[in-house]
Amino acid sequence: MTPSARPDRPELFDSALEERLARQAPLAARLRPRTLDEVVGQDHLLREGAPLRALIETDRLSSVILWGPPGTGKTTLARLVAESSEKAFIPLSAVTAGVKDVREVVDGARRRLAEQGQGTILFLDEVHRFNKAQQDALLPSVEDGTLVLIGATTENPFFEVNAPLMSRSSLFRLDPLGADHLRELVGRALTRECGEADDDAVEHLVDQADGDARVVLNSLEVALALAGRREAGAAGAGPRVTLADAEAARGTRALRYGEDDHYDIISAFIKSVRGSDADAGLYWLARMLEAGEDARFIARRLVILASEDIGMADPLALVVADAAARAVEFVGLPEAGLNLAQAVVHLASAPKSNRVTVALGRAREDVQRVPAGAVPARLRDGSYYGARRLGHGEGYEYPHDDERGWVHQEYRPPEVAGRRYYEPSEHGAEGEVHRRLEALWGAQGGDLHETEQRPGRDPDSDHPPA
Repeated sequence: MTPSARPDRPELFDSALEERLARQAPLAARLRPRTLDEVVGQDHLLREGAPLRALIETDRLSSVILWGPPGTGKTTLARLVAESSEKAFIPLSAVTAGVKDVREVVDGARRRLAEQGQGTILFLDEVHRFNKAQQDALLPSVEDGTLVLIGATTENPFFEVNAPLMSRSSLFRLDPLGADHLRELVGRALTRECGEADDDAVEHLVDQADGDARVVLNSLEVALALAGRREAGAAGAGPRVTLADAEAARGTRALRYGEDDHYDIISAFIKSVRGSDADAGLYWLARMLEAGEDARFIARRLVILASEDIGMADPLALVVADAAARAVEFVGLPEAGLNLAQAVVHLASAPKSNRVTVALGRAREDVQRVPAGAVPARLRDGSYYGARRLGHGEGYEYPHDDERGWVHQEYRPPEVAGRRYYEPSEHGAEGEVHRRLEALWGAQGGDLHETEQRPGRDPDSDHPPA
């Protein structure tokens, strides 16, 4: 709260308090940017000429909602607005404030505007924590300009903030910080603290931060303390953070996971699930999740496996894999790890069949090698005017007109007629599929079309071919 917002508080007291807080504040607070140029990340909002930067620099900011994950700079931007604006700046936390607090801020803003001609900015952190009644209390003052609201939220404001308040505010979305931005922050912090760090220690801190500047700086502060205690009394310029310090600070062990590991581990994962070893599948899943592998990539591979290695032996496998993939998008990590684990167990324990995969390969090979025959006239579209005159649809037998719901007729061009692509196995539910198709087509199933096995890349890895 600035002196302009609380003129009754002596400046000397404010100065002394700020000095003591600066000395004992966490590293993340001590490194908080003092100008827009010092902000790391959010270039789409803060580069020269970007909309939010222009509004802040010209002090023409109207009510805004800052939406982004933790540690992306929402509070920092609000404080920079306070530094650059002539308006009074009042911070509130929606976690502890209520309607009474909001009304006091509104009353103070009105007095300030009437007596001093000074506007008021209300920074409301965690605005999504306000219920409808609390948000409604803000609405008239935001609408008539008594207050400029800066709301910060980690939740989707379209779900958590009232529509009338959203319609009167500009929405700016902050992105998680990239690895290069986090490395830059670590470098600044090491310079400020007169410390050094091994490259693998920095990479571990960055990898574990998940785009959160506060997390990486808090972890670095602990790692520096550990390094300083270990090196106490030793001659040198300052503490040097090792990988062991970084691991201890985060409470996590760094896993080796380079590009080759990515391909090798996903290959081991797929082979384990295909081999019906649920425990091995869970182990490799855990390895990938702990190393920070993209959960969407894991989910995609499970969806592929459900059709490639299980297919009609358990048609529900594809439904389960798809549900896990949707859960990754809807729930997110870490909780979606449970959904992935359930899918792994279901797919590993399901009966296996690759007959759908083989069948598609056979059909594709015919398409590539055999001349493309014309669509038989009886199968062509006969719904438009004049189609019947061309003979389209003539001779087609509608299966539902037969009491069996099926009639024997050829559905392919003569060039590939009678070729058998799909040969069901007896595994799981596919055994019933086999018996049903055999009862329908019987000896008319045609020749089994054998596909040639050709060397190529491992299908269980997304590694590019050599």
